[in-house]
Order: sequence, then C-alpha cells, then structure tokens
Amino acid sequence: MYPSELKYTKDHEWVKITGSEAQVGITDYAQKQLGDVVYLELPEVGRTLNKGDVFGTIESVKAVSELYAPISGEVTEVNRALAEKPEAVNSAPHDSWMITMTVSGENADLLDAAQYTALTA
Repeated sequence: MYPSELKYTKDHEWVKITGSEAQVGITDYAQKQLGDVVYLELPEVGRTLNKGDVFGTIESVKAVSELYAPISGEVTEVNRALAEKPEAVNSAPHDSWMITMTVSGENADLLDAAQYTALTA
C-alpha cells in the first residue's frame, strides 16, 4: 500500500529523497484521517527548516493539522498547483508532493514502507 521508494515519519509525512533533494507530502493514512482536504498553507521558497519544524498547515472538513519537516534543509520549491487544488491530496496522496527541500541533516530515523505499515496497523 505504501510505496517502497518513499520514507515515512511517525507524523505521517512521506519523503522521496533523490540525491541532495527531497520531496515531501502526506501519507494515505493521514489523508484518510483528515477527510476531504479543502485548504493547504505552504512555506515560501528559501525558508530553512530544521527537522520537526512546522512548515505549513492542511485543513479538511474535519480538522486543521500542522505539517512537519521530516528532515532539515532549505525549501527549494513549493507545489503551487496543489495549494490551488488541495483536494488532489485525497485522490493521490503519494503523488501529491507539497514541498521540495535540500537534504541537509540526519534522516536515519525515517521509516521504510514496512515499518510505516506496522505503525499504522
């Protein structure tokens, strides 16, 4: 269910690390817990994030949740199309990246797909 090429956090974000860059989004589990997503607030390009920092918020018909940086780095790109059509997260959460970051820091505590599946079981 969870793509093996992605890494996951206990806060239900996913990370796709390619070389020195990483794309970040939320997992299928997270979007199911939220329900219908109606709003997404994302950071500005150039913002430096430490692992665990709040980088934005996601709002659904049920709740507002904070989004946490799964790694440390600088925001290099923001998915503006997703911010304009946040409901895409519900239909394709693992294809709906929110931000791209440089990778600068430890990422050893990220979970693989099997570990994340066990966490959400």
